[in-house]
Amino acid sequence: MKLYNLKDHKEQVSFSQAVKQGLGSQQGLFFPLELPEFELTDIDAILEMDFLSRSIKILSAYIGDEIALQQLSENVKNAFSFSVPVVQISDNIACLELFHGPTLAFKDFGGRFMAQMLSYLSGADDEQITILTATSGDTGAAVAHAFYGMKNMRVVILYPEGKISLLQEKLFCTLGGNIETIAIDADFDTCQVLVKQAFNDEILKKAISLNSANSINISRLLAQICYYFEAISQLPQKKRNQLVVSVPSGNFGNLTAGLLAKSLGLPIKRFIAATNANDTVPRFLQGGSWTPNATVATLSNAMDVSQPNNWPRVEELFRRKTWHLTDLAYGSVSDEMTCSTICELAKIDYISEPHAAIAYRLLSDQLEEGEFGLFLCTAHPAKFKVSVEEILQQTLPLPKALADRTDLPLLSYHMNADFASLREFLLKS
Repeated sequence: MKLYNLKDHKEQVSFSQAVKQGLGSQQGLFFPLELPEFELTDIDAILEMDFLSRSIKILSAYIGDEIALQQLSENVKNAFSFSVPVVQISDNIACLELFHGPTLAFKDFGGRFMAQMLSYLSGADDEQITILTATSGDTGAAVAHAFYGMKNMRVVILYPEGKISLLQEKLFCTLGGNIETIAIDADFDTCQVLVKQAFNDEILKKAISLNSANSINISRLLAQICYYFEAISQLPQKKRNQLVVSVPSGNFGNLTAGLLAKSLGLPIKRFIAATNANDTVPRFLQGGSWTPNATVATLSNAMDVSQPNNWPRVEELFRRKTWHLTDLAYGSVSDEMTCSTICELAKIDYISEPHAAIAYRLLSDQLEEGEFGLFLCTAHPAKFKVSVEEILQQTLPLPKALADRTDLPLLSYHMNADFASLREFLLKS
């Protein structure tokens, strides 16, 4: 597999190098040089496969023989060790629950597969790697748990202080060991800027073998393709033909993966890019002007992103496939509407959290006659226990993964949004 840098097409790397390197020069994202496609006649057979076998086939289509099939199979089985159920909500709408992994969020798919890949690749070289990533909530936990205790892996996670839920914080800031967490006195976009500054520092990169576990890493992105196929495999044939998928979107990695699934041949009629008040992409799609506003805090904090890193990949895929951005549906949802939607879903016996509620709201509003809608549920509602309980005026039970960590002390460092301070921290060991 070859990938090229979106900011310098002459820079081309292997899959292994892209996974280990994270970003290209000028902080450019890597993108597949070849876009594989399954034959239309093969899609039905692929959808009949079990989740693990199908995922291995999908990932092999991209990676090729660069990773031996037996090795890739082992990595996939270790990474995808939990269920991915589709739950019927109404006659024409279902949700894909992506929160049954160890940290109760969809980020477990990409985080665990990336950890498997990096562990294998670094093990061959016996090199120490520093993972630096920023999180708006769920990435941090997924990455931390995926890499926790792994040999030769130091993980440093930045997050916006006071802007993620306490339960989200408890999941990854209580581990210690090879997991170091830093609460930054700023918003998530600023955390991402700090990560990019680190990757732009060539001396620092080489000194600590720097890598990123954000969705900018190609291994995370490819892993997420797999659950789109799994979702459709669980739908009856008659519901697959007019499928609309609504994706709660912050950094836009999840939507990028869905679009790559469509590029492979998965029959998806259209996507809805669902955002909160941080609506840079909806405003761009509506008016053609890319004008990020200051990031605002919302109930759906994992989507509080005004400058989504993965958007260049979306544009590149549309260009390569000669698709039209006008075919990408979109919308933004206010906190007030998010609250009322959570209540609406509860009345039909489905307990949701804010991110999924946004995806459902836009799907429900935009679904046309004869279409079937699927929205992505990206986190367990208990991860947003305080806000969901306040909205619904009822108590949510805590899953074991959260209950086990609620009384543990937070181990985070605190830092101003200053790259010099971060650089010194990274070099200290």
